Amino acid sequence: MDPVENLEDRMCMKHDKPLELFCKTDQTFVCVFCSILNHKTHDVVPLKEEYERQKAELGKTEAEIQEMIQKRRLKIEEIKHSVDLSKEAADREKAEGVQVFTALKESVERSLNELIETIEEKQRTTEKQAEDFIKELEQEISELKKRSSEVEKLSHSEDHLHLLQNFLSLKAALPTKDWTEVSVRPSYEGTVVRRAVAQLEKTLSKQMKKLLIEAELKRVQQYAVNVTLDPDTAHPNLILSNNWKQVNHGDYYKGKKRLPAKSERFSTSISVLGKQSFSSGRFYFEVQVKGKTDWSLGVGRESINRKGQITLRPQDGYWTIWLRNRNEYSARSNHPVYLSLKTPPQKVGVFVDYEEGLVSFYDVDAAALIYSFTGCSFTEKLYPYFSPGPNDGGKNSAPLIICSVNQTV
Repeated sequence: MDPVENLEDRMCMKHDKPLELFCKTDQTFVCVFCSILNHKTHDVVPLKEEYERQKAELGKTEAEIQEMIQKRRLKIEEIKHSVDLSKEAADREKAEGVQVFTALKESVERSLNELIETIEEKQRTTEKQAEDFIKELEQEISELKKRSSEVEKLSHSEDHLHLLQNFLSLKAALPTKDWTEVSVRPSYEGTVVRRAVAQLEKTLSKQMKKLLIEAELKRVQQYAVNVTLDPDTAHPNLILSNNWKQVNHGDYYKGKKRLPAKSERFSTSISVLGKQSFSSGRFYFEVQVKGKTDWSLGVGRESINRKGQITLRPQDGYWTIWLRNRNEYSARSNHPVYLSLKTPPQKVGVFVDYEEGLVSFYDVDAAALIYSFTGCSFTEKLYPYFSPGPNDGGKNSAPLIICSVNQTV
């Protein structure tokens, strides 16, 4: 039986009429006479209507509650997943820390062993020098004793002729070496340790820097993304591979098919953007630049100017580094920073932390940081940016190649 009908069967005790109405003002059941006499100015509605309304409200509330429950369950899963990710990150950090400090410990132990060996070698040299001096002195003492005996014997000779004949030869044969300034210096005077420590500090500084950069590169490689080239943005004279992973400049030649004009296409600059865009989080990709004499790499914001000559600098929406004239590297800041690299990179890694405002470039094979743009303010989508540079009559024909990321050891 309908619950409303049960209520309507209940009678008003004052008027002996069915309670078929509901006063929303007083939140009570009333009969027709009650509504006229006592609830004239109130919001009174049919009981069944209010029942259906409240039932619908309850259904809506139940749906909202279930949605809230589901959201909280999802939040629990999100938190658990975050904890798992945090644990994985912590384990990686610990492993990297152990690796770094183990290498430093081995370096210190190696330096200590070298220091001890150096001191002991100096001591052995000192002892050998002392032995040689003593041996030489003992030899001279032996000769002097022998000469003393001969002198004493000669001094008692009554043969004047014999004495005169041998006196000069005995005197002339005396050792003439002056031992006054001869000394054996201690092999250790405290300077050996100081020099060793100074050298160790220099070595550890270089080693620690290298180890930290290696660990940093391994971390950023965790954010590797699959980047492909966007043919709709490519300058008309660029040649893209079928898998959109390679690009080189084809030079200007007759009969080349012109690509359709598009607002997003670079018209003058020999450039192309990546197909993928990023507006949050972190991302990383690697590009082979082997065999090239000219290239530019980095990221650009969505609203960059793609028509006419462009200027690669942050204030115009580009965060890039480039190579010019085979060996001239620079970071294209608002005021270009010229880079001195020990070896030409063969593969360049590009890492972006959107929220942190960071763009870093790495020499992947050398596990070395090339340059970082810091304190950047990103408010738009960012796209990977590539320029293989002009072909230069075949001298710079090698393509830029987007590589799959293999984590460094």
